[in-house]
Amino acid sequence: MQLLNIKDTISFMSIRRFSMALSLVLIIGSFASFALKGLNWGLDFTGGSLIEVSFEQSADLTKVRQVMDEQGFGDATVQNFGSSRDVLIRLAPIKQDSESKTDSKMVGNQIMAALTEMDETATMRRIEFVGPSVGDELREQGGLAMLTALICILIYVALRFEWRFALGSVSALAHDVIITLGLFSVLGIEFDLTVLAAVLAVIGYSLNDTIVVSDRIRENFLKMRTGEPEGIINTSLTQTLNRTMVTSLTTALVLMALLFVGGELIKGFAIALLFGVVIGTYSSIYVASSIALGLGISKEDLMPPEVEKEGADQEGLMP
Repeated sequence: MQLLNIKDTISFMSIRRFSMALSLVLIIGSFASFALKGLNWGLDFTGGSLIEVSFEQSADLTKVRQVMDEQGFGDATVQNFGSSRDVLIRLAPIKQDSESKTDSKMVGNQIMAALTEMDETATMRRIEFVGPSVGDELREQGGLAMLTALICILIYVALRFEWRFALGSVSALAHDVIITLGLFSVLGIEFDLTVLAAVLAVIGYSLNDTIVVSDRIRENFLKMRTGEPEGIINTSLTQTLNRTMVTSLTTALVLMALLFVGGELIKGFAIALLFGVVIGTYSSIYVASSIALGLGISKEDLMPPEVEKEGADQEGLMP
């Protein structure tokens, strides 16, 4: 299947300085957002109780907050969830016996009794509870999972390709993760375990795309006897463009279906993956290849080492 009919080589590397400057601005903006706003950590990482309540008519959030305040939960977060009839209530971890699910159930029953008194149509959809120690552990292990993935990928690519490609590939992956997390920080989208899973999936997707591009660049360096490194990279990127676009568009179509009809519970996952596909496609073309080119990749670096024949060595030793 061909998406584009490309006859001429596209000069991707002619704008590599602009693309690297754009990436640098996005990375700096992401770190600035981390420092100023941080991530909107979900219940999985912060701990506490989460209650989803449904009403037959549009819920009055002001009245719901007033009820929560009367019950002694003035610091509770109250917001619509999906539709105006669904309300999501998030509570801080329970101080007394915070690891006990019984306490969480009692709190849920207390809140539901008060909400039912306010509106008889109030119905509990779900209640979740995560202890604060569990949330801290999940946050730590999630960060270690991403770091371990990047280190393992660096080792793998360094063994399979050349160290310039390895550095470019890992830099592209780190670029994708930082900017994806920056998007969640800027927009204030809740970051939970499903989003973490999406970020790890983005790492795998971006790596697959980068490996395909790097493999074609290495192949063309060995095949094309003439030509500058920049021209060979442009040719390789042009040859893999059809495959990259078809893969990205088909993946994006599935993710858009999840985003629009998959429901609120999977919305963060779909946003992270959809944005990750876009930024991963960009980084495999511009970030990984531009770094390899900037580090001075050449045909000599990719040539296999010459192996001396045993017979030649013995012939040279004969008198």
